[in-house]
Amino acid sequence: MNARPSFLSNIPPVVKNLIAINVVVWLATLISPNLFAKWGIDGDLTDILGMHYWASSRFNPAQLITYMFMHSTRDFGHIFFNMFAVFMFGMALEYRWGSKRFLFYYLFTGLGAALVQQLIWTIEYQPVINAINNAIAANSAAGVMPYEDFFHSIGLRFQNLNLADFKSEHLIVLKTAFMNAPVTVGASGAVFGLLLAFGWLFPEERLMIIFFPIPIRARIFVLIYGVVELFLGVANFNGDSVAHFAHLGGLLFGVILMLIWKRSGRNRLFR
Repeated sequence: MNARPSFLSNIPPVVKNLIAINVVVWLATLISPNLFAKWGIDGDLTDILGMHYWASSRFNPAQLITYMFMHSTRDFGHIFFNMFAVFMFGMALEYRWGSKRFLFYYLFTGLGAALVQQLIWTIEYQPVINAINNAIAANSAAGVMPYEDFFHSIGLRFQNLNLADFKSEHLIVLKTAFMNAPVTVGASGAVFGLLLAFGWLFPEERLMIIFFPIPIRARIFVLIYGVVELFLGVANFNGDSVAHFAHLGGLLFGVILMLIWKRSGRNRLFR
């Protein structure tokens, strides 16, 4: 008598372990603030493992990898939908490629998303940092007043102080807080890489968007997602905290790797 294979046994090993690691880290992130407080430590796992801006004192290179295993504890949908996508698209890709190639692709696109996000931060933040440096030298906040709304948009508040009254000592504190403010977490960059690969390898497969229940070919689905992310990234709507350009980075690095593999044929690294 043959036993029927279980649901878990049908999930390939890398997909299974990626989901397990993300869930365990999410649970650890959920309880870490209370644990750290008991130990007299000010911080949590998001601050340690989430990706900070490269010029921040809180940044370290390992965050370019660790950030993709972190998710917001304020929104269960963040981890749920990312892991659902890893399950849905990752299974087909791991069965097609094998575990080593699939894991390399996943990490490569996640790293690419991180690098693109760092580039976007640099483009957006460097003019502000230059203005703060000049204001510090001048001992006057006049040069940073045009950025007051921008500071507010990333969560910086000045309590009972007016930005116009800031002197050098206040501006130094502001600069540190400004560079430490942005933190990116989530597997979305790698997930967009998986979506790209799925659309590339299975272009005629039919997919459905939750709020648009009509089957769409995978290649069209990927194109729509890419255009939407580009629009949202450029539009930069107030209150939108999603790293849209990181998602595009996952797509871009997915295209790069797929083209490299296509040009080289069978990649000896994964033979």
